[in-house]
Amino acid sequence: MKKDNLEVAIFAGGCFWCTEAVFQRVEGVENIISGYTGGEIKNPAYREITTGRTGHAEAIKIEYNPKSIGYQDLLEIFFATHDPTTLNRQGADRGTQYRSAIFYTNDEQQRVAKEMITMLEGENIFDDPIVTEVTEFEVFYNAEDDHQNYYNQNSNQGYCQFVINPKLGKLQQKFKSRLKKEIQN
Repeated sequence: MKKDNLEVAIFAGGCFWCTEAVFQRVEGVENIISGYTGGEIKNPAYREITTGRTGHAEAIKIEYNPKSIGYQDLLEIFFATHDPTTLNRQGADRGTQYRSAIFYTNDEQQRVAKEMITMLEGENIFDDPIVTEVTEFEVFYNAEDDHQNYYNQNSNQGYCQFVINPKLGKLQQKFKSRLKKEIQN
């Protein structure tokens, strides 16, 4: 899936506010949309997603410049900034809508994602087995406007302070060289 020489990656790593905030700071990421994918109903709304009955995951669609950052680099950041070993849960957020998932858009993404998981498990990076699903992408539904760019507009809110800020700290610590220049300083 390509758009104006950009490529697309779709990740679900718990609450989309968290994953959006992380990847907005990464060099080569041109656009991010928070939304829903992997479920059974068309055009779901947030109030339906939160029930966990639609099968959708809160996810982000990343449009990135492959000349600046590769898919494997995005995967490294994805796995380092959420817990891929907890089934249908990230911290206090529980339900299938918070599952860890990679929705691949082509065979190469599927191959790279599976190889990354095999490598992480082989190196015992995590104490528990990785439960991240690797699923073929079908359709993405944009979340409502109030969920877009959430952290940047609500960084003083409690959830942002206690859940998202530690993820951004980890990103800054582990991937400083991959951050957008204005964020590195």
